[in-house]
Amino acid sequence: MENKEFFAALTDLVREKGINEEAFIETLENALTAAYKKQYDGGAEVSVSLDAEKGRIEFQATRYVVEEVVDKDREISLEDAQELNPDHQVGDVIVKTFVPKDFGRIAAQTAKQVILQKLHEAERDSTFSAFSDKEGELMEGTIRKIDDKNVYVELADKKVEGVMPPQDRVPTEKYAVGDKIKVFVKRVKNSGRNSQILVSRSAAGLVRKLFEQQVPEIAQGIVEIKEIAREAGHRTKMAIVSNDERVDPVGACVGNRGARVNAVVEELGGEKIDIILWNEDPLAFIYKALSPATVLSVTSRGERSAMAIVPDEKLSLAIGRDGQNARLAARLTGWKIDVKSASSPEAAEVLAAMEAEEEYEDETVETEQE
Repeated sequence: MENKEFFAALTDLVREKGINEEAFIETLENALTAAYKKQYDGGAEVSVSLDAEKGRIEFQATRYVVEEVVDKDREISLEDAQELNPDHQVGDVIVKTFVPKDFGRIAAQTAKQVILQKLHEAERDSTFSAFSDKEGELMEGTIRKIDDKNVYVELADKKVEGVMPPQDRVPTEKYAVGDKIKVFVKRVKNSGRNSQILVSRSAAGLVRKLFEQQVPEIAQGIVEIKEIAREAGHRTKMAIVSNDERVDPVGACVGNRGARVNAVVEELGGEKIDIILWNEDPLAFIYKALSPATVLSVTSRGERSAMAIVPDEKLSLAIGRDGQNARLAARLTGWKIDVKSASSPEAAEVLAAMEAEEEYEDETVETEQE
Protein backbone atom coordinates (compact mmCIF):
# COMPACT_ATOMS: atom_id res chain seq x y z
CA MET A 1 0.00 0.00 0.00
CA GLU A 2 2.01 2.91 -1.37
CA ASN A 3 1.45 6.52 -0.39
CA LYS A 4 4.57 8.54 -1.08
CA GLU A 5 2.77 11.88 -0.59
CA PHE A 6 1.73 10.76 2.89
CA PHE A 7 5.32 9.91 3.83
CA ALA A 8 6.66 13.12 2.29
CA ALA A 9 4.24 15.09 4.46
CA LEU A 10 5.34 13.12 7.54
CA THR A 11 8.99 13.84 6.78
CA ASP A 12 8.32 17.57 6.46
CA LEU A 13 6.33 17.54 9.69
CA VAL A 14 9.08 15.73 11.60
CA ARG A 15 11.68 18.18 10.35
CA GLU A 16 9.59 21.31 10.96
CA LYS A 17 8.37 20.44 14.46
CA GLY A 18 11.48 18.66 15.72
CA ILE A 19 9.58 15.44 16.42
CA ASN A 20 11.55 12.25 16.98
CA GLU A 21 10.91 10.38 13.72
CA GLU A 22 11.53 6.87 15.08
CA ALA A 23 9.15 7.36 18.01
CA PHE A 24 6.61 9.03 15.72
CA ILE A 25 6.60 6.12 13.26
CA GLU A 26 6.33 3.58 16.09
CA THR A 27 3.35 5.41 17.60
CA LEU A 28 1.66 5.62 14.21
CA GLU A 29 2.22 1.89 13.54
CA ASN A 30 0.68 0.96 16.88
CA ALA A 31 -2.26 3.28 16.28
CA LEU A 32 -2.93 1.85 12.79
CA THR A 33 -2.72 -1.69 14.16
CA ALA A 34 -5.26 -0.87 16.87
CA ALA A 35 -7.50 0.87 14.33
CA TYR A 36 -7.43 -2.17 12.03
CA LYS A 37 -8.36 -4.56 14.83
CA LYS A 38 -11.18 -2.29 15.92
CA GLN A 39 -12.49 -1.91 12.36
CA TYR A 40 -12.47 -5.58 11.49
CA ASP A 41 -13.03 -6.95 14.97
CA GLY A 42 -10.91 -10.00 14.24
CA GLY A 43 -8.70 -12.10 16.45
CA ALA A 44 -5.91 -12.29 13.89
CA GLU A 45 -2.42 -11.31 14.95
CA VAL A 46 -1.94 -8.31 12.68
CA SER A 47 0.80 -5.69 12.71
CA VAL A 48 1.37 -2.59 10.63
CA SER A 49 4.79 -1.37 9.55
CA LEU A 50 5.68 1.88 7.81
CA ASP A 51 8.58 1.91 5.38
CA ALA A 52 9.40 5.58 4.91
CA GLU A 53 12.15 4.91 2.35
CA LYS A 54 9.82 2.97 0.04
CA GLY A 55 6.77 5.04 0.93
CA ARG A 56 4.78 1.93 1.82
CA ILE A 57 2.39 0.92 4.59
CA GLU A 58 2.51 -2.84 5.05
CA PHE A 59 -0.07 -4.95 6.88
CA GLN A 60 1.17 -8.31 8.07
CA ALA A 61 -0.85 -11.21 9.48
CA THR A 62 0.98 -13.80 11.55
CA ARG A 63 -0.20 -17.41 11.86
CA TYR A 64 1.39 -20.42 13.54
CA VAL A 65 1.63 -23.89 11.96
CA VAL A 66 -0.11 -26.51 14.15
CA GLU A 67 -1.31 -30.11 13.91
CA GLU A 68 -4.89 -29.22 14.79
CA VAL A 69 -6.34 -25.75 14.37
CA VAL A 70 -8.10 -24.30 17.42
CA ASP A 71 -7.93 -20.59 16.58
CA LYS A 72 -8.38 -20.16 12.83
CA ASP A 73 -7.43 -16.46 12.99
CA ARG A 74 -4.02 -17.22 14.48
CA GLU A 75 -3.30 -20.77 13.40
CA ILE A 76 -2.94 -22.77 10.17
CA SER A 77 -2.90 -26.53 9.79
CA LEU A 78 0.28 -28.27 8.70
CA GLU A 79 -1.53 -29.53 5.58
CA ASP A 80 -2.57 -26.05 4.50
CA ALA A 81 0.84 -24.62 5.33
CA GLN A 82 2.61 -27.23 3.20
CA GLU A 83 0.38 -26.30 0.27
CA LEU A 84 1.96 -22.87 0.53
CA ASN A 85 5.44 -24.26 1.05
CA PRO A 86 6.24 -27.98 1.32
CA ASP A 87 9.09 -27.19 3.75
CA HIS A 88 6.80 -25.88 6.48
CA GLN A 89 6.79 -27.80 9.78
CA VAL A 90 4.74 -27.63 12.98
CA GLY A 91 5.87 -24.62 15.03
CA ASP A 92 6.78 -22.49 12.00
CA VAL A 93 5.52 -18.92 11.80
CA ILE A 94 3.93 -17.72 8.57
CA VAL A 95 3.79 -13.99 7.93
CA LYS A 96 1.54 -12.82 5.14
CA THR A 97 1.58 -9.28 3.77
CA PHE A 98 -1.80 -7.97 2.65
CA VAL A 99 -3.71 -4.79 1.86
CA PRO A 100 -7.03 -4.43 3.72
CA LYS A 101 -10.04 -3.31 1.75
CA ASP A 102 -11.68 0.05 2.50
CA PHE A 103 -9.15 0.90 5.19
CA GLY A 104 -7.90 4.15 3.63
CA ARG A 105 -10.39 6.43 5.41
CA ILE A 106 -9.76 4.77 8.80
CA ALA A 107 -6.01 4.99 8.27
CA ALA A 108 -6.23 8.68 7.39
CA GLN A 109 -8.31 9.48 10.50
CA THR A 110 -5.95 7.50 12.72
CA ALA A 111 -2.89 9.19 11.22
CA LYS A 112 -4.49 12.59 11.78
CA GLN A 113 -5.15 11.81 15.46
CA VAL A 114 -1.59 10.60 16.00
CA ILE A 115 -0.15 13.64 14.24
CA LEU A 116 -2.20 16.02 16.38
CA GLN A 117 -1.16 14.12 19.49
CA LYS A 118 2.50 14.26 18.53
CA LEU A 119 2.26 17.94 17.70
CA HIS A 120 0.77 18.58 21.13
CA GLU A 121 3.51 16.52 22.80
CA ALA A 122 6.21 18.26 20.77
CA GLU A 123 4.88 21.70 21.72
CA ARG A 124 4.65 20.64 25.36
CA ASP A 125 8.17 19.18 25.36
CA SER A 126 9.52 22.30 23.67
CA THR A 127 7.85 24.51 26.27
CA PHE A 128 9.15 22.42 29.16
CA SER A 129 12.64 22.37 27.66
CA ALA A 130 12.54 26.16 27.47
CA PHE A 131 11.53 26.19 31.14
CA SER A 132 14.36 23.93 32.27
CA ASP A 133 16.55 26.97 32.99
CA LYS A 134 13.74 28.71 34.90
CA GLU A 135 14.14 26.48 37.94
CA GLY A 136 14.94 28.66 40.92
CA GLU A 137 13.58 31.80 39.25
CA LEU A 138 10.75 34.18 40.08
CA MET A 139 7.86 34.38 37.62
CA GLU A 140 4.54 36.15 37.34
CA GLY A 141 1.38 34.27 36.48
CA THR A 142 -2.39 34.15 36.71
CA ILE A 143 -4.33 31.68 38.81
CA ARG A 144 -6.36 29.56 36.38
CA LYS A 145 -7.95 26.97 38.64
CA ILE A 146 -8.12 25.91 42.29
CA ASP A 147 -9.15 22.48 43.49
CA ASP A 148 -9.02 20.60 46.79
CA LYS A 149 -5.33 19.82 46.33
CA ASN A 150 -3.61 22.35 44.09
CA VAL A 151 -3.55 25.89 42.77
CA TYR A 152 -2.89 26.04 39.00
CA VAL A 153 -1.03 29.07 37.70
CA GLU A 154 -0.70 30.07 34.04
CA LEU A 155 2.84 31.14 33.23
CA ALA A 156 4.65 32.58 30.19
CA ASP A 157 1.66 34.10 28.40
CA LYS A 158 -0.54 31.07 29.16
CA LYS A 159 1.79 28.68 27.32
CA VAL A 160 2.46 26.52 30.34
CA GLU A 161 0.89 25.79 33.69
CA GLY A 162 2.55 25.73 37.09
CA VAL A 163 1.19 23.61 39.93
CA MET A 164 1.28 24.86 43.52
CA PRO A 165 0.61 22.00 45.97
CA PRO A 166 -0.70 22.61 49.52
CA GLN A 167 2.74 22.62 51.17
CA ASP A 168 3.82 25.47 48.87
CA ARG A 169 0.92 27.75 49.72
CA VAL A 170 1.12 30.39 52.44
CA PRO A 171 -1.44 29.64 55.17
CA THR A 172 -2.26 33.33 55.65
CA GLU A 173 -2.86 33.97 51.94
CA LYS A 174 -6.15 33.57 50.09
CA TYR A 175 -6.12 32.62 46.41
CA ALA A 176 -8.79 33.28 43.79
CA VAL A 177 -9.12 32.46 40.10
CA GLY A 178 -7.88 35.38 38.01
CA ASP A 179 -5.45 36.71 40.63
CA LYS A 180 -2.07 37.90 39.38
CA ILE A 181 0.62 36.27 41.48
CA LYS A 182 4.40 36.01 41.77
CA VAL A 183 5.69 32.47 42.27
CA PHE A 184 9.05 30.79 42.79
CA VAL A 185 9.74 28.03 40.25
CA LYS A 186 10.67 25.23 42.59
CA ARG A 187 11.12 22.35 40.16
CA VAL A 188 10.74 21.62 36.45
CA LYS A 189 9.98 17.94 35.90
CA ASN A 190 9.90 16.92 32.22
CA SER A 191 8.82 13.30 31.91
CA GLY A 192 6.33 12.91 29.08
CA ARG A 193 2.70 13.05 30.13
CA ASN A 194 3.74 13.53 33.73
CA SER A 195 5.68 16.71 32.95
CA GLN A 196 5.06 19.30 35.62
CA ILE A 197 6.26 22.69 36.78
CA LEU A 198 6.07 23.00 40.56
CA VAL A 199 5.77 26.56 41.87
CA SER A 200 5.78 27.92 45.41
CA ARG A 201 4.76 30.90 47.49
CA SER A 202 6.18 29.47 50.73
CA ALA A 203 9.75 28.69 49.62
CA ALA A 204 12.63 30.68 51.08
CA GLY A 205 13.79 31.14 47.49
CA LEU A 206 10.83 33.46 46.90
CA VAL A 207 12.17 35.87 49.54
CA ARG A 208 15.66 35.68 48.05
CA LYS A 209 14.41 36.52 44.55
CA LEU A 210 12.21 39.36 45.77
CA PHE A 211 15.21 40.98 47.47
CA GLU A 212 17.29 40.48 44.32
CA GLN A 213 14.62 42.44 42.45
CA GLN A 214 14.50 45.25 45.00
CA VAL A 215 18.17 45.53 45.98
CA PRO A 216 20.64 46.19 43.13
CA GLU A 217 23.56 45.49 45.47
CA ILE A 218 22.31 41.90 45.89
CA ALA A 219 21.76 41.40 42.16
CA GLN A 220 25.30 42.70 41.54
CA GLY A 221 26.83 40.43 44.19
CA ILE A 222 28.02 43.30 46.40
CA VAL A 223 25.67 42.22 49.16
CA GLU A 224 25.30 38.47 49.60
CA ILE A 225 22.42 36.56 51.15
CA LYS A 226 24.09 33.81 53.18
CA GLU A 227 21.10 32.07 54.76
CA ILE A 228 17.31 32.34 54.92
CA ALA A 229 15.00 30.70 57.44
CA ARG A 230 11.29 31.17 56.83
CA GLU A 231 7.93 30.30 58.28
CA ALA A 232 5.78 31.53 55.43
CA GLY A 233 3.14 34.08 56.27
CA HIS A 234 4.61 34.83 59.68
CA ARG A 235 8.34 35.56 59.84
CA THR A 236 11.57 35.32 57.87
CA LYS A 237 15.13 35.70 59.11
CA MET A 238 17.69 36.57 56.45
CA ALA A 239 21.45 36.66 57.09
CA ILE A 240 23.47 38.95 54.82
CA VAL A 241 27.04 40.11 54.41
CA SER A 242 28.73 42.83 52.36
CA ASN A 243 31.58 41.97 50.02
CA ASP A 244 32.50 45.66 49.94
CA GLU A 245 33.38 47.32 53.25
CA ARG A 246 32.08 50.62 51.91
CA VAL A 247 28.55 49.21 51.58
CA ASP A 248 26.28 48.75 54.59
CA PRO A 249 24.40 45.51 53.77
CA VAL A 250 21.51 46.14 56.17
CA GLY A 251 21.05 49.69 54.90
CA ALA A 252 21.10 48.45 51.31
CA CYS A 253 18.37 45.89 52.01
CA VAL A 254 16.21 48.28 54.03
CA GLY A 255 16.49 51.11 51.53
CA ASN A 256 15.65 54.78 51.88
CA ARG A 257 12.93 55.06 54.55
CA GLY A 258 12.47 51.32 54.37
CA ALA A 259 11.29 51.40 50.75
CA ARG A 260 13.06 48.23 49.65
CA VAL A 261 12.20 45.95 52.53
CA ASN A 262 8.66 47.32 52.66
CA ALA A 263 8.15 46.37 49.01
CA VAL A 264 9.10 42.78 49.85
CA VAL A 265 6.93 42.75 52.98
CA GLU A 266 3.97 44.03 50.95
CA GLU A 267 4.42 41.27 48.35
CA LEU A 268 4.52 38.73 51.20
CA GLY A 269 1.31 40.04 52.72
CA GLY A 270 2.86 41.68 55.79
CA GLU A 271 5.22 38.86 56.74
CA LYS A 272 7.83 40.09 59.25
CA ILE A 273 11.43 40.10 58.02
CA ASP A 274 14.49 40.22 60.29
CA ILE A 275 17.60 41.30 58.39
CA ILE A 276 20.65 40.02 60.26
CA LEU A 277 24.39 40.51 59.77
CA TRP A 278 26.03 37.17 59.08
CA ASN A 279 29.12 36.32 61.13
CA GLU A 280 31.55 33.46 60.56
CA ASP A 281 31.81 33.12 64.35
CA PRO A 282 28.76 30.95 65.13
CA LEU A 283 28.30 32.29 68.67
CA ALA A 284 28.40 35.88 67.45
CA PHE A 285 25.97 34.88 64.68
CA ILE A 286 23.55 33.46 67.26
CA TYR A 287 23.64 36.83 69.12
CA LYS A 288 22.29 38.52 65.99
CA ALA A 289 19.98 35.67 64.95
CA LEU A 290 17.82 36.02 68.09
CA SER A 291 16.91 39.57 67.05
CA PRO A 292 14.82 41.50 67.99
CA ALA A 293 15.61 40.23 71.50
CA THR A 294 18.58 41.51 73.50
CA VAL A 295 21.12 38.77 74.23
CA LEU A 296 23.46 38.94 77.26
CA SER A 297 25.61 35.89 76.51
CA VAL A 298 26.01 32.94 74.17
CA THR A 299 28.11 29.97 75.21
CA SER A 300 28.87 26.71 73.46
CA ARG A 301 27.47 23.54 75.00
CA GLY A 302 29.02 20.98 72.71
CA GLU A 303 28.88 20.19 69.01
CA ARG A 304 26.65 22.78 67.30
CA SER A 305 24.74 23.43 70.51
CA ALA A 306 24.65 26.70 72.44
CA MET A 307 22.96 28.41 75.37
CA ALA A 308 21.76 31.97 74.89
CA ILE A 309 21.03 34.08 77.98
CA VAL A 310 18.60 36.98 77.74
CA PRO A 311 17.19 39.45 80.29
CA ASP A 312 14.16 38.09 82.10
CA GLU A 313 11.85 40.62 80.51
CA LYS A 314 13.09 39.65 77.01
CA LEU A 315 12.64 35.90 77.36
CA SER A 316 9.24 35.73 75.67
CA LEU A 317 10.52 37.96 72.84
CA ALA A 318 13.62 35.80 72.33
CA ILE A 319 11.61 32.59 72.22
CA GLY A 320 8.76 34.09 70.22
CA ARG A 321 5.16 32.98 69.91
CA ASP A 322 5.04 29.18 69.96
CA GLY A 323 8.86 29.22 69.95
CA GLN A 324 9.01 30.71 66.46
CA ASN A 325 11.84 33.22 66.98
CA ALA A 326 14.19 30.71 68.62
CA ARG A 327 13.24 28.06 66.06
CA LEU A 328 14.03 30.32 63.11
CA ALA A 329 17.30 31.42 64.72
CA ALA A 330 18.30 27.77 65.08
CA ARG A 331 17.47 27.04 61.45
CA LEU A 332 19.32 30.15 60.30
CA THR A 333 22.51 29.36 62.19
CA GLY A 334 22.37 25.58 61.99
CA TRP A 335 22.86 25.36 65.77
CA LYS A 336 20.62 24.05 68.52
CA ILE A 337 19.88 27.05 70.75
CA ASP A 338 18.71 26.76 74.34
CA VAL A 339 17.33 30.15 75.43
CA LYS A 340 17.52 30.89 79.18
CA SER A 341 16.43 33.87 81.26
CA ALA A 342 19.18 35.59 83.25
CA SER A 343 17.58 34.58 86.58
CA SER A 344 17.50 30.86 85.82
CA PRO A 345 19.99 28.87 87.94
CA GLU A 346 22.02 27.67 84.96
CA ALA A 347 22.21 31.14 83.42
CA ALA A 348 22.99 32.83 86.74
CA GLU A 349 25.93 30.48 87.22
CA VAL A 350 27.32 31.33 83.77
CA LEU A 351 26.84 35.07 84.25
CA ALA A 352 28.52 34.93 87.66
CA ALA A 353 31.50 33.12 86.15
CA MET A 354 31.71 35.70 83.39
CA GLU A 355 31.54 38.56 85.91
CA ALA A 356 34.27 36.98 88.02
CA GLU A 357 36.46 36.57 84.94
CA GLU A 358 35.97 40.22 83.98
CA GLU A 359 36.88 41.35 87.50
CA TYR A 360 40.01 39.20 87.39
CA GLU A 361 40.99 40.71 84.05
CA ASP A 362 40.43 44.23 85.43
CA GLU A 363 42.58 43.47 88.47
CA THR A 364 45.31 42.07 86.26
CA VAL A 365 45.32 45.22 84.14
CA GLU A 366 45.51 47.46 87.23
CA THR A 367 48.41 45.39 88.66
CA GLU A 368 50.31 45.66 85.41
CA GLN A 369 49.76 49.42 85.34
CA GLU A 370 51.07 49.78 88.89
